[in-house]
Amino acid sequence: MRIALLALAAGLLLLRFLPQLPGGGVLAGMACLALAMLPTRLYPLSFFLVGLSWASFSASLALDDRLCPELDGQTLWLEGRVVGLPEVGEGVVRFQLEDAVSRRAQLPERLRLAWYGGPELRAGEQWRLAVRLKRPHGGVNPQSFDYEAWLLAQRIGATGTIKQGERLAPAAGAGSWRDRLRQRLLAVPANGREGGLAALVLGDGSGLSAQDWTLLQDTGTVHLMVISGQHIALLAGFVYALVAGLARFGCWPRQLPWLPAACCLALLAALAYGFLAGFGVPVRRACIMLGLVLLWRWRFRHLGVSLPFLLALDLVLLAEPLVVLQAGFWLSFGAVAVLVWVFSGRLGSWSWLRSWGRAQWTMAIGLLPMLMALGLPLSPSGPAANLLAVPWVGLLVVPLALLGTLLLPVPWLGEALLWSAGGMLELLFMLLAALADHAPAWLAPRIAPLWWWLGALGCVLVLLPGGVPLRLPGAVLLLALFFAPQELPASGRVEVWMLDVGQGQAFLLRTRGHALLYDAGPRLAGFDSGERIVLPSLRRLGVGRLDLMLLSHADNDHAGGALAIRNGLLVAAVSSGEAMALPAALAARPCRHGEQWVWDEVRFTVWRWDGARDSNQASCVLMVEANGERLLLTGDIDARAEMALIAQGLDLRANWLVAPHHGSRTSSSSALLEAVQPGAVLISRGRHNAFNHPHPLVLARYRERSLQIFDSAEQGAVNLLLGDFSPAQGLREKPRFWREK
Repeated sequence: MRIALLALAAGLLLLRFLPQLPGGGVLAGMACLALAMLPTRLYPLSFFLVGLSWASFSASLALDDRLCPELDGQTLWLEGRVVGLPEVGEGVVRFQLEDAVSRRAQLPERLRLAWYGGPELRAGEQWRLAVRLKRPHGGVNPQSFDYEAWLLAQRIGATGTIKQGERLAPAAGAGSWRDRLRQRLLAVPANGREGGLAALVLGDGSGLSAQDWTLLQDTGTVHLMVISGQHIALLAGFVYALVAGLARFGCWPRQLPWLPAACCLALLAALAYGFLAGFGVPVRRACIMLGLVLLWRWRFRHLGVSLPFLLALDLVLLAEPLVVLQAGFWLSFGAVAVLVWVFSGRLGSWSWLRSWGRAQWTMAIGLLPMLMALGLPLSPSGPAANLLAVPWVGLLVVPLALLGTLLLPVPWLGEALLWSAGGMLELLFMLLAALADHAPAWLAPRIAPLWWWLGALGCVLVLLPGGVPLRLPGAVLLLALFFAPQELPASGRVEVWMLDVGQGQAFLLRTRGHALLYDAGPRLAGFDSGERIVLPSLRRLGVGRLDLMLLSHADNDHAGGALAIRNGLLVAAVSSGEAMALPAALAARPCRHGEQWVWDEVRFTVWRWDGARDSNQASCVLMVEANGERLLLTGDIDARAEMALIAQGLDLRANWLVAPHHGSRTSSSSALLEAVQPGAVLISRGRHNAFNHPHPLVLARYRERSLQIFDSAEQGAVNLLLGDFSPAQGLREKPRFWREK
């Protein structure tokens, strides 16, 4: 039976790694083959095919429910019901809409919408809205949150921006009850941690600030403020221990067996907590796992630990196959697997303190390969932080918060309990801040697969039982995760990355021993691309220091993310065409016309128009030459600045041209294209941007000259090796079944 469950899980998990989904005919063939092999010795293969077929079929249904391409970017009037808890941050209201209908088109079942400057919304309300709808789409970079995968895992078929709307019906249903409870919790004084209590009671993290999330990430404690399996298990364990304690001291009714009662009451407590949290995918996963664990504890302990683990894994995957697209799924089951691996083979009894300490350091080691594979930060302070924070939150803060919420109708008692819970939470954040100051999170650079496998093998060997001679070699192999050699460009070559930052621009230029960032991406309401895209991508690419951050000019779409990068990475110097217009904290100097330097046999040359009359014309232009191959980065210069550049009499010929001003109508003049004579053009812009970049006339000029076009909105981040005369590659070209081509 274990083999069958393992084969079924393998088929379901394989979905995560498929470049594309099999067609309907292939799925039908796999299902028939599985049925034919079921009564034979090849039954494990049958279970594998069943898992793969079901996962692929479920994913196909989700993909088919996406907004049709004809409506992409169109504005429609629609009606629908607000579900979940709307999020409000920096003047933007974000929420999900279900049962949306429109007279003009068939719409997906679930939409995720944003209303800039919108009114207060409540779960359960019915609205009529004018929405500019978009198909699910997100940036693709060396390291960033995969927004498209997240949308598909949530079965969201479209996103959109609201232009106007009217409320048709007031809030109703269970969702409205949760929303009213959230407002009540946020109104109760709790030492400034009202948002944290709402996160712990209702699973609503919108009340936590960006600084709070950064602190939790640095200390490896993000899971504490998101209702997950840990919270569900701790509450259920508390109820179970209470019943067991009453039975042990003779306070439990003798006519009622305590073990089934403890298991049933623990499961009921978990389900009630899940109801408060809205029964999201992580909560459903936790309740399934907990239910099986309690059933195993009640009647099936003789079957061992691996069987309920595999059964829980299969049930979670069968209930929602797309959960494999979420990092939380891999980490939660990975953590359980590590604990089973470590504790199932121990000899003798350990004290609770020794067991708790061992659990923390073994999970820190066991989850290392998975964290690196998922591109998530590693927290050096994580084991120490969790050693304190998990029992603090699970045994003190959460029970007090839940009890205070339950007793809110009592005039002062509920508020007093919530105030105490908030105080404990604030004290915990103060302790976590002290830890984070000494050991912030670290994002490991990407390494070759061979080194990753060696490191993963080392982690397995280190976690072997004490006395096994392979533990020391395992510790040596584990170091491969941290000291794997980095691939650097050879002398006379430049690794160029055009990052996918939306309607903005950010280019990384890295020689063998130096790194330059040309522009830093935009900072928008609630989203700093410097912090969320550029900085993580630099770290993932192994860039620990910038020799120069050259900001073409001070416009937000080019310099908005600069401060976050300066604060998060060592930057030797900052230069800009509008140094005085940038924040003083950047300490930027003006870029100098005619400035040249050589790094690792690569020549860099700067130009700036002294007669510039506006910000765009003041952009610093950078020419990079490596082994005879040239790249021209132009900022936002317009046709007048282009003519001034040509009038200098410089040799502007370049193999690669970065489209001036994102391909706007006022740039990329025929004169510039004649002077540069590029073979390819790089366009950095946002999909469905409000400026209509790149303009059709500019694209026509490019096509007239048969230029190869690389567009970040269509191809994601683009990588090329300047000096090698090789073609560029967009990250979106790497096939993933959930991404649009």
